[in-house]
Order: sequence, then structure tokens, then C-alpha cells
Amino acid sequence: MSRITVLAVDVGAESGRVMAVHFDGAGMHLEELHRFPNGAVEVQGTLYWDFLRLWSEIQLGIEKGKAYHPISIGVDTWGVDFGLLDKDDRLLGNPVCYRDKRTEGMMELTFARAPKEQIFARTGIQFMRINTLYQLVNLVESGSPQLEAARTFLTAPDLLNYWLTGEKVNEYTIASTTQMLDAQTRNWATDLLTTLDIPTHIFPDIVQPGTKVGAFGGIPVIAPACHDTGSAVAATPTETADYGYISSGTWSLVGLETKQPFLGPDALAANVTNEGGLNGRVRLLTNVVGLWLVQQCRATWRKAGRDYDYGALVRLAKEAPPFRTFIDLGLPEFLIPGDHPALVRAYCAQTGQPFPEDEGAIIRTILESLALEYRVIYDRLAKLTGNTIDVIHILGGGSQNQLLNQMTANATGRPVVAGPVEATVVGNALVQLIALGELKDLHEARQVVIQSEGLIRFEPRDTDVWEEAFQRYQQR
Repeated sequence: MSRITVLAVDVGAESGRVMAVHFDGAGMHLEELHRFPNGAVEVQGTLYWDFLRLWSEIQLGIEKGKAYHPISIGVDTWGVDFGLLDKDDRLLGNPVCYRDKRTEGMMELTFARAPKEQIFARTGIQFMRINTLYQLVNLVESGSPQLEAARTFLTAPDLLNYWLTGEKVNEYTIASTTQMLDAQTRNWATDLLTTLDIPTHIFPDIVQPGTKVGAFGGIPVIAPACHDTGSAVAATPTETADYGYISSGTWSLVGLETKQPFLGPDALAANVTNEGGLNGRVRLLTNVVGLWLVQQCRATWRKAGRDYDYGALVRLAKEAPPFRTFIDLGLPEFLIPGDHPALVRAYCAQTGQPFPEDEGAIIRTILESLALEYRVIYDRLAKLTGNTIDVIHILGGGSQNQLLNQMTANATGRPVVAGPVEATVVGNALVQLIALGELKDLHEARQVVIQSEGLIRFEPRDTDVWEEAFQRYQQR
């Protein structure tokens, strides 16, 4: 067949890009058209996303892509955040960043009205203060005039899809991150929302990945898995059903695919989340703060005049002594922007561990803690599901961190396959191609990834030493 092109718009918490994905029937070629920074903007103590600028940048990228006569466009972004539209479909203020402090105390307030066990049994979503549910509870409790004036709720990518097409829908995989979707019916849990005084009339219909939403400038707009992790998992180059994945970036999303959600007490105790996937599958996973910690350390050192790139930080970590200190990645203070080198040292001081004296020691502490936490999560998932996890696929930008890849293989005792680096863009494009009939199904799509990508395999090493470190990590 002749080459065809789709455009993938992928916006993450740190940056966004518009990419042309060229497909010749057997392999894919990615071309970056336009890249732009993203990040929260603090105004009078509140962290906002600058969505108008993002919209402007996306239009620039699409305009560049028109030279290839693309046959469709797909948009994905990070999860949980949203915009509200008024009765005239105007945006009611810039969307607030999930790292904003407005969700402090909202989980406890929510549980006083809707027990934690009931929320999990309905939604199957991991309890994190960043979730959309607690953002909306804050608006209810504060008497927000925006919520009172709202007529439409749209998740971040669905807001962009609305601006592209004029159609107001919420795509399933991104809606599942809100902790407001019924995991069984795959529709809004309206009775839960009513209990919490969240107005239910603002929520549009749910559509499945692969749905044609509308068109922008005559180009069809197809909802891929609009949650960036959903798109990344779609691009997993697996050749076995017994696999795990880690979507590695600002967050580490550690999980596996299942045919049904796990909603019982054991799943609640295991702190898992049941997010929507393709073809009716569930992304059973746990969210872990990931390379955000490295990003924040780098930003702190840059302000002090020590500007390291990520490669340099990995080299410093590789040279640092192993297994000296471990940190608790779930601490709330690690979630918000700040002086993370100081936070790491403070935690070590509080727990009586050796003090990480330099940059390499701090980064090694973070990476080793991440790898060992991956082991904790996979042990829980294997016990919960009874699944055998034969191989772990590391997807996304974090797959370039070969030190962390090898640490993950060592800590889990399982082979690790790294790549594709651009998993989110690839998965976004694959769903478009399936929807257009250019690919038969997800199995065929994943074969294209295997043929197109240079994947790197890491075998476990020094497993006895890592097992000893794991026992210490659990006792920290």
C-alpha cells in the first residue's frame, strides 16, 4: 500500500507535541512536527494549566502536518484534570493542575459521606488526592461559582477535542481516571455523584476509543485512548498474554491487562486501580510517583547553577554506592513541586539512614527505590490475579533510562523489554489506524510495533543481592 499519515497530538505534564505518524502497511515512521513546553502556572497560590496556549500550540502543529494530507487526528493527555463550560460553551477559567493544594483534606471529607469501600466497589480506582472526584468535592464544599455556572464537564483531552470539533463527549479511558465512572457499566456513577452533591447534568456521554468525534478543517478527529497511559499500553510490543507494563515518565504506572475489573476487598487492600483499556480490557495498575522526583531534583540543581542533563544524572547515579538509602515514594510532600534533594535527605535523616551526600547518591536512591517498589507492586498483582508475569515492558520516555531498566529486571527477577520510547504517540496512531480499517485489530497493531521499533531486552542480574535489598526496603 502507499504511505498514509495520521497526526498524533500528545500532551503530557512536562511537554506536548504534534507528530506525524507515517504508515506503509507494515511499519511506522514518526516525525515530530511541533514540540512545546507544558507546566503548571502559579497565580495567587493556585496552580493552573495554560490551556489557551496549549490550544494555540496544537493548532500550529496540525497546520504543519497538513502538508502530508493526514487522514485523521487523535488527541491524548494526562489524566484526572478537566475544564468546565458555561451555558454558552465558554471555558469557565483555566483548568487547575492536579498538584494544586485544593484537594488537601478532600478525601477524608468524601469518605465521611461515601465510605471508601463503597467508592472502590463502584469505581475500582486507586485512592489518590489528585483524582477528579476530590477536585469536584472541593468545588462543592467551597461553593464554587464556576461549578454553579457549569453546564458541561470535559476531561483535558475531551476539552481539546471539543475545540477541534464542536462535539462534547468524554472518552472512556480518560473518564475512567476520574474515580467517577462505574467500573462495571462503564458509565458515570451518578448515584455516587448525587451523594456528594456533584451535579450530574454536566457530564456528557461516554464514547469508546476509536470513535470518530468529528472533524477539524475537514480532517476526521478520532478519539484514541485519550488517556496517555491508555495509548501507551496499546503500543505494548507483547508476544505473550502474561506480561506486565510500566508506563515510565513523570509517573510510573505499573500494571497488567485483565479481562475484568478487580473490585473486592483484596483489590482495595492492594491499592490497585482499574482503568479503562481497549477492546473491553482493564488496565489493572498502581500509580507511583516516577521520574517526577528526578525532574524536580534537576530543576533544583539548575537553579543553584548546576545544570545536568538526564544522561549525566544517570551516569552519576551509576557511580554512586548501591543500596545505602531508600525512600517512601508515597509521601505527600514528594507530590508537589519543591526542593526534592532536601526532601530526600530529610526523609533519610528521619528514618536513621545514611545521608546521600551528592547528586549521584540522591538519584541512585530514587531509582533503586522505584525499582524495588515495582517489585512490591508486581508481587501484589500476581497474588491478586493469579497471573504469571513472564516479562515486563517499560514504555515511554523512561524506557531510555537503561540503569533503571536493569535495576527493574534485577529487583523483580523478570526480563525487561524497553520501548517504544514514543509509546503514547504510537498507541494513539494505532487506534486511529484500527478505527480507519487500516489495521485489523490490536494484535495486528502490536505486531507492527514489534517490527518497527528497536527494542532492548534486559535480563535479571545479581538477584541475591537485590533480594536482600528488597527485604531491607520493606522494613524501611
